[in-house]
Amino acid sequence: MPRPLKRVITALVLLGVVVALEFGFETVMPDAAWRQLALFAMVNVIAALSLNVINGMAGQFSIGHAGFVGIGAYTGAIVSGNLHQQLGGGDPLFGNSFLVMPPALLASGLVAALFGLVVGLPSLRLRGDYLAIVTLGFAEIFRLTIATATTGAAEQGTVGRLLGALGGQIGYAGPDDTGVPQYGGPFWIFGAVVLATLIAWRLKFSGWGRALRALREDEIASAAVGVDPTRYKVTSFVISAAGGGIAGGLLASMRDGNPTIQPDQFTFSYSFDAITMVILGGSGSVTGSIVGGVLVTFTVKLIEQLQGLDSVLALKAAYPALDLNALRMVLYASILIGLMILRPEGLFGERELFGRRVVRAKRPPVGPAEPVPATTGAEAAAERPGAPPEEQPPGTAVEHEVKPTGREFE
Repeated sequence: MPRPLKRVITALVLLGVVVALEFGFETVMPDAAWRQLALFAMVNVIAALSLNVINGMAGQFSIGHAGFVGIGAYTGAIVSGNLHQQLGGGDPLFGNSFLVMPPALLASGLVAALFGLVVGLPSLRLRGDYLAIVTLGFAEIFRLTIATATTGAAEQGTVGRLLGALGGQIGYAGPDDTGVPQYGGPFWIFGAVVLATLIAWRLKFSGWGRALRALREDEIASAAVGVDPTRYKVTSFVISAAGGGIAGGLLASMRDGNPTIQPDQFTFSYSFDAITMVILGGSGSVTGSIVGGVLVTFTVKLIEQLQGLDSVLALKAAYPALDLNALRMVLYASILIGLMILRPEGLFGERELFGRRVVRAKRPPVGPAEPVPATTGAEAAAERPGAPPEEQPPGTAVEHEVKPTGREFE
């Protein structure tokens, strides 16, 4: 089958799958809590794929990814809320989602990418712990600026009114305080996961991705062969921030989710979870980020479900001072420590679950060389009788034709 036709068929099959999920997701998962968890896991997969660009491929340690996800969430909530009002309000319809979600996701990605450029230009000249501190500081500045904003004050400047409109610690619930419209159903979230996976895959196996991995391994050697470290790092940081912003835009409009965007959703804990997804799956691995995102999301939920067991409740009754939430985090951290000890490179390392098949040309079998018979100078000259004397092999007797001059008869 020709490759273009195969790609068209694959795209149509994927489109059919996401459309079927949009209308049949409630039948597959009747419980709203599990539907919310599945959609949240897909949003985390997009966040992990975007963070993998800067942390896995480029080898830069960013721990402030929650800031970009939060910027995308607030931007997407503002755009989708205002567009929903212009469409007449009411229940979010699937048909109207094609008028709301594309502008909201585009705005989320662009605004987050702009902040990524602002942070990346001065900070990506740093390395290691210094870059981690800068990104963490940026995420905390974003969260605390919104959380401490004064709401409802009569006298405040333009910036203060804009920040106050975001709801402060209470959260942003749309332009009319009735909640952010939940247009982000399975079609948009699963479709975004498919597109993010394809983009991440193409980036990794392109020349640009190979240049990033070269910078990660040896920046000095890469710069010596013409790879500009600053340009590649800043570009990867902008791409990573844009992906995080899109994940935030989907999180803001996620169906069966919280219709209010609160700053406490984007603490360091969320950044830590995103880093865990990347490292657990394998830094630099696209499929590893997907598996890590799903695994971490469902593992945390599974540990929460274990708190409802009769034995755990009996333990809680016997020891009232026992903090089950702290015990959950201890158990979660113990699992991560065990995995890192047994598999320090992650589940996949830098490998992929589906390896790329390399087609190599067939070469003739290599065997011992046949001996070449020795050739004397005379034989070589006989094989080339017309060759000039300077091309004859050394040590070869060259016979010259003697033309008669008439003096030999004298």
